[in-house]
Amino acid sequence: MKKTTTKLADGRELIYYDSDESAERGAPDLRGLESVESRPEIRRDAATGDWITVASHRQGRVHLPPADECPLCPSRDARLSEIPAGDYEVTVFENRFPSLSCEAGRCEVVCFTPDHGASFSDLTPARVRLVLDAWADRTERLSSLPGVEQVYCFENRGAEIGVTLAHPHGQIYAFPFATPRTAKMIAAADAHRAATGRNLFEDLLASERADAHRVVLAGEYWTAFVPYAARWPYEVHLYPHRRVPDLTRLTEAERAEFPGIYLELLRRFDRLFVEPGQSAQAFPTPYISAWHQAPRTGGAELALHLELFTIRRTAGKLKFLAGVESGMDAFVNDVMPEVAARRLRGVAS
Repeated sequence: MKKTTTKLADGRELIYYDSDESAERGAPDLRGLESVESRPEIRRDAATGDWITVASHRQGRVHLPPADECPLCPSRDARLSEIPAGDYEVTVFENRFPSLSCEAGRCEVVCFTPDHGASFSDLTPARVRLVLDAWADRTERLSSLPGVEQVYCFENRGAEIGVTLAHPHGQIYAFPFATPRTAKMIAAADAHRAATGRNLFEDLLASERADAHRVVLAGEYWTAFVPYAARWPYEVHLYPHRRVPDLTRLTEAERAEFPGIYLELLRRFDRLFVEPGQSAQAFPTPYISAWHQAPRTGGAELALHLELFTIRRTAGKLKFLAGVESGMDAFVNDVMPEVAARRLRGVAS
C-alpha cells in the first residue's frame, strides 16, 4: 500500500491510499477556500453521564448536491472538488464541517471509489482490502493523537439513513471520550469477567457458532450472525474468531478473508427487499455499518467487531425510532432474529 499525504487549500490533511506503488498524487488544490469556523462543544448530560456534542456550524454543509457538483468525485474538466487528483483509489481527508474539532477529537471522510454511482458492494475484493488497510492505518494514527479516547470507523448508506452526499463514502470519528454504547459493553464485559472468569465476547461468539441458528455466514477467520437480542429488523454482527481490540491487530490471514465475507453480507442486504422484476441495484437497502473498537483506556475486555444493520423492516416500510426507542432507549424489534438470519441465509449468492 502506498500512502501519500498532502494538504487541501484551507490546510486540512488529505491522504491517498493506493495499491499501485507508482501512483503519483501531487496535484495541488487550486480552490480559494477559506477555513470554516468550527467550534464544537462537548457537554456532559448530568442526568445520564452521556457526552453530547453540539456542532451548530454543520447546518451550512452541502446537502445532496447533483452528481456533477459532488465534492467527493475527482477534480476533472476544470471542476474542482475536495480531491485534487483526477483519479484515485481510496482517499481520506479531514471533514470541512466536523462534528469534533482538533481541540476535542477529529472527523475524517473516507472515499471508497471515484465512481459516483457505485456502492461499497460494487467494489472488488482488492479495493475492499485497501479500504480495510486504510481504516487500520487511520485507527493507528488517530489513536496516537493527544486527547483521543476512541476511534470509530463507519458508513451510512442511503437517503433514508440521512446521508448528505450520495457518493460512496464513510467517516471516521476520533472521540475524546468512550461512546455511551461502548461504555455499556465494557460494563457488561467487566461484569461477565467478574462472574465467570471468562471474556464476554469470546463466550458470545462461541455460543452463536455452536448453536448456528442465527449464523448467517462463516469463514475460517470470521463469523457473521444475527444477535440473540437484535435491536434492528435486520442486524448482523461480524466477528473475527480471534479476539483483538482493534483493526490494527488483525493478521494478514484475517485481513485477506474479510473482503469476501463483507461483500457477500452487503449483497445479501441488497437482495432482502427486492420485489419481482426489480434489481438489487435499483432498490438498494439503506444501512449503517459500524466498527466497534476498544477505547484507549478501560476497554481490555472489548472485542473488535462490525455491526451492520438496516432501518428497513419490509420493502416499503422503515423502522422509525419513535416514542419508546427515542424517549426511553428501549428498542422494540419488528422481526424475530432467527427469522432474519434465515432470510439472510436464503438470499446467498
